Amino acid sequence: QVQLVESGGGLVQAGGSLRLSCAASGIIFGINTMGWYRQAPGKQRELVATITDGSTTNYADTVKGRFTTSRDNAKSTVYLQMSSLKPEDTGVYYCDANLRVRLLSPRYDAYWGQGTQVTVSS
Repeated sequence: QVQLVESGGGLVQAGGSLRLSCAASGIIFGINTMGWYRQAPGKQRELVATITDGSTTNYADTVKGRFTTSRDNAKSTVYLQMSSLKPEDTGVYYCDANLRVRLLSPRYDAYWGQGTQVTVSS
């Protein structure tokens, strides 16, 4: 069974830091773009950051300069280092990844993690 499992969320004061991890497990033949999204209460899910299999990154304007995403392909894991956190960064953070799970097919499908709560207090 292929799944993404996030960890590292929690409660932190404004100005603090957290590091999220997301590991893909199961029978996987390839991973290309991985990303992080977040959803605040009463709001739509929004893009936070993405990273390609070549480690090209893209960030939402609201987190540029404060968040950094990276990946360890050997561990099938993507990370989100969050610094200078603000109360408006509060929400459930989800990772997603485009995974190739069929040996005889080049197709990649999107998978989502279960989410991890990040709460930033003022």
